[in-house]
Amino acid sequence: MKLQLIDILIMVAYLVSMLLIGVFMRKKASKDKESYLMGGKKLHWFLLGMSDASDMFDISGTMWMVALCFVYGFKSIWIPWLWPVFNQIFNMMFLSKWLRRSNADTGAEWLATRFGVRGAGVKASHNIVVVFALIGCLGFLAYGFVGLGKFLEIFVPWNTVQPYVPFRIGPEYVAHFYGIVFTLFAMFYSILGGMHSIVIGDLVKYIIMSIGCVAIGYIAMKHLQGQKLNLPKGWDSPFFGLNLDLDWRNLLPAATKKIEEDKFGLFGVFFMMMCFKGVLASLAGPAPNYDMQKVLSTRSPKDASKMTGFVSIILLPIRYTMVIGLTVLAMLYYNQLDLSVPGGGTDFERILPGAINNFLPVGILGIVLTGLLGAFMGTFSGTLNAAQAYIVNDIYLKYLNPEAPNRRIIYMNYITGIVVVAVGVTIGFFAKDVNSILQWIVGALYGGYIAANMLKWYWWRFNASGFFWGMMAGIAAALVFPFIFTGLPLYNWPLLFLISVVGCIVGTYAAPATDMKVLKKFYSTVRPWGFWKPVHAQVVAENPGFVPNKRFKLDMFNVVLGVTAQTALTILPMYLILSMKLPLLVTIVLLVVIALILKKTWWDKLED
Repeated sequence: MKLQLIDILIMVAYLVSMLLIGVFMRKKASKDKESYLMGGKKLHWFLLGMSDASDMFDISGTMWMVALCFVYGFKSIWIPWLWPVFNQIFNMMFLSKWLRRSNADTGAEWLATRFGVRGAGVKASHNIVVVFALIGCLGFLAYGFVGLGKFLEIFVPWNTVQPYVPFRIGPEYVAHFYGIVFTLFAMFYSILGGMHSIVIGDLVKYIIMSIGCVAIGYIAMKHLQGQKLNLPKGWDSPFFGLNLDLDWRNLLPAATKKIEEDKFGLFGVFFMMMCFKGVLASLAGPAPNYDMQKVLSTRSPKDASKMTGFVSIILLPIRYTMVIGLTVLAMLYYNQLDLSVPGGGTDFERILPGAINNFLPVGILGIVLTGLLGAFMGTFSGTLNAAQAYIVNDIYLKYLNPEAPNRRIIYMNYITGIVVVAVGVTIGFFAKDVNSILQWIVGALYGGYIAANMLKWYWWRFNASGFFWGMMAGIAAALVFPFIFTGLPLYNWPLLFLISVVGCIVGTYAAPATDMKVLKKFYSTVRPWGFWKPVHAQVVAENPGFVPNKRFKLDMFNVVLGVTAQTALTILPMYLILSMKLPLLVTIVLLVVIALILKKTWWDKLED
């Protein structure tokens, strides 16, 4: 199916609306630095939560999820724990409010509340977080725009566009051209209106995306009526043992090959390693990206918790309605999809664009494409905003011009945004050559992130020197590991984590403890639980009425309930689309029971 006029008009209307949002929000965003980067910390948690959820609804991630759902069935709901997806629950229960209590504007600025502004390693710890954030942002910007271009190539063939373009473009750069065009739209409204534009734009995108997802789910249910899916045993069950035990050999040998390439056969071991890594990564708190910026932009710590909890509720059911809907259509009409790749083989990630192009009617096709286009623009604008915050707040104002007037700060945000986009696009032009290098660097950064950022919350003696050397040790190990070890990187992660912990401990004891005044202020303001006994003793000595945080057991209980509910929200639309009535009923009852418990153990106990 080709795009019809109504589909094109829907996409054009969306792009024009994004430009108008940028123009209308410019005045409000230009009041001061905080208004531009953080929405003045006055935006409602509902809007920020919807914006955060929209930013997580990206094209490449959704293509990956559809491919996983096709091959692994209901067991695919566990694989995003690699990220880990349940870190949102840890943030919801306690880490978001701890982070927001700092009242910082970026993750690097937050470090000053924990380690102070003077002392061994303070400047190094600040700089490494800034570098971490900027390399991650540039990597996501570069590959985001190329991925969008390749996605659009399927729906908008270049031979239909070429007559209207006054210059010629080689076929290898068509995806880049499409990417640049839509990147410019995203850049315009996000740079002009700052966080205000981003949040309103994300709201529009979420509404469009929700309509598209529900439509796909309905179309899949209609096509499924009176038909039976040809599935391997266990495909429609989320439960598993030591082995995956999905036998595709007689049904679709290409799926068997994918399972072998993914190395997920020993699913029980894989799952335990995901849990081990995921819990530690979640305890480290949000990474310095758009997710952290949304938490820091909330009105209060209580709102930060509400916002983070809201993300899972509005993101997962809608997203997985699309995932299972496209999976069902692909299974029913697999032979109509061209999933082959040059040189032989099958690319299951082409299911999403293939199914959309083949089975969605006019109008709905335009809505879904507009929603996915908005998904790119939302993720792009959120990432760009985070990069601007780190450059302007943590480099320009900290080192170059601390007394800059408001007008200059706003113009610096404009200039920084343009430069960051230009660098990201330039990197994207060489994506084929530098892909492995950038993935290597970004992977190394995240490999070194967990240990240092976990210890900063829970151990009083941990200092800026330990933070820097823990990050460096983890990053260095992650850079070297690919040359030493083969196989799934997840299985090498415990050794990587151990090396990073050693770096943290050696670095910590190689320098004096953080100034007790800084620690007392942090402990009494943020109120974390953990190993804070010496600091607690001094705080109580000065303020006998201070009440420590004794919520560890309750927070962990709420985390278990929250992760269970998050998983139930993920699988709910899958049971619904496949008309699995008993499991659907059990899932709904489970969600209601958990919601009633969390109302008493979490919602009613939220505080600033």
